[in-house]
Amino acid sequence: MRESLETIAGEIDKCTRCVLGRSRNHAVPGEGNRNARLMLIGEAPGREEDEKGRPFVGRAGRLLTQVLNDAGLTREEVFITSVIKCRPPNNRRPRKKEIRACLPYLRKQITAINPRVILLLGGVAAESLLGIRKVGEARGKPIRKDRVYLITYHPAAVLRNINLLSSLSEDIRLAKKLAYSET
Repeated sequence: MRESLETIAGEIDKCTRCVLGRSRNHAVPGEGNRNARLMLIGEAPGREEDEKGRPFVGRAGRLLTQVLNDAGLTREEVFITSVIKCRPPNNRRPRKKEIRACLPYLRKQITAINPRVILLLGGVAAESLLGIRKVGEARGKPIRKDRVYLITYHPAAVLRNINLLSSLSEDIRLAKKLAYSET
């Protein structure tokens, strides 16, 4: 049975499956178009996301918004979320047990939205959903399973290495093309 995004968000808001649920300010279920053709999945909320309860609103989020806009997309057209719904302390990498605790919510969100294309932002998302560890080797190559998956660099990685910006931009343009083409 497909649950509504509101029901799933309510479950996430009450979740205490791992220690992160006890230390958060806000859970960050995600936001965007409930009928999005393109879904973007990052790693975990950061400090600003935890304060506001919204995904990708810090520096990396502002870069993501700009790259989406440059590709002719708005945040309102896509759905943006993360593998982990609560901020890990000091923005550390999510632990496997935290990922396992959150994956059922992410899978429910994917089912509810049913996007044509999922763009995985960074290694945690790529490994969590596809078992792929090396973003650089896998990026830009559509992976067809139950839908099309694309892997790209996380915007935070681009902020640390601006040379990755053209790859992120190319991958978002490709994701848009695959999501909105009629074939």
